[in-house]
Amino acid sequence: MPPVPFTLNRYVLREVLRWYAAGLALFLILQLTDTLSTTVSYLLLYHATLPEALAAFGAIAPNVLNRSLVLAVPFAVLLAFGRLQGDSELKAMFAAGVRPLGLVWPLALPFLLVGAVAFVNAGYVVPGGQERWDRAWYTIYGQTPPPPSQENYTFAPPGALFYAGRVTNNAGGHVAQLEGVLVQRGQETVTANSGTWDTRAHTWTLPNAWITRPGEDPRQLKTPLVLSQADTLDPPQSPAEQVSTPELRTRLASERGTPQERRDDAFQLARRYADPVTPVVFALAAGMLGLLLRSRAAGFAATVVFLVMFYVLWISVPQLARVGALAPTLAAWLPSLAFLLLATVLAWRLR
Repeated sequence: MPPVPFTLNRYVLREVLRWYAAGLALFLILQLTDTLSTTVSYLLLYHATLPEALAAFGAIAPNVLNRSLVLAVPFAVLLAFGRLQGDSELKAMFAAGVRPLGLVWPLALPFLLVGAVAFVNAGYVVPGGQERWDRAWYTIYGQTPPPPSQENYTFAPPGALFYAGRVTNNAGGHVAQLEGVLVQRGQETVTANSGTWDTRAHTWTLPNAWITRPGEDPRQLKTPLVLSQADTLDPPQSPAEQVSTPELRTRLASERGTPQERRDDAFQLARRYADPVTPVVFALAAGMLGLLLRSRAAGFAATVVFLVMFYVLWISVPQLARVGALAPTLAAWLPSLAFLLLATVLAWRLR
């Protein structure tokens, strides 16, 4: 078959981009409306001022934009191809000898640019917005943000184990508060409800500690127990969603944090690279599917099914990565890989 004329590709791209602009606006409005509907009662209850409300919505806007950039792609491609099929324009092109796949490959070009915007936005703008979103709501509630804390702290020097359910450093100095303490030293187990950690003196001080030894009844000490502990007190890690891409790479390379925190970091970093590829994969998969449509109604139905499939995958994989059921990198790339497989199967069908 002869190559697809440039004018035809330009015509199809113009039709798709027109629908993309409409889809982008639609998904922005829908998501912001959903956010407003779930928060308006709290805004009214706590008498939030207009600047406070605008600050909160301005903070969440980059995240909403990133999702809209991706979701608008299948919306645009499927509805555009449904319209072209409904008006028999695609049939006329095919009758003139146009290769079906020749209409699809050029769709990747504009959405490469969309992916680049999504990459920069997700890696450098969204994390700061997530942090400002949390701060904005503390301002609306009239509360002070809680002090940074580390959950499930564990330190295992040779012959010992130090564990605290929570480590809180209120003042940001060298002394931290401990909750839910357990220390194992050889055959001796020490437990305490609370304590303090002085990193300058390298000690844990545990009031009202209980000591358990083999063959003996547990006994409670009358005086605070002071234990040597040589670990350093690092600032608690911010959630991975609130950390920029370069900082996330540095944090992963340091190998600090609990296994779950490291899995969260690895998943979030991989998703920063996987999500920007999704618009291109969506354009190809939706384009292949769109060539098989027969009407506008079929285009609308395919759009709904397409988005539901992606949404189910997109919200499921973070939990699978967090609990270790899937490798973080595989979990992050799974939605794109699934639709790339769909595009491959459809391309084989249309060859």
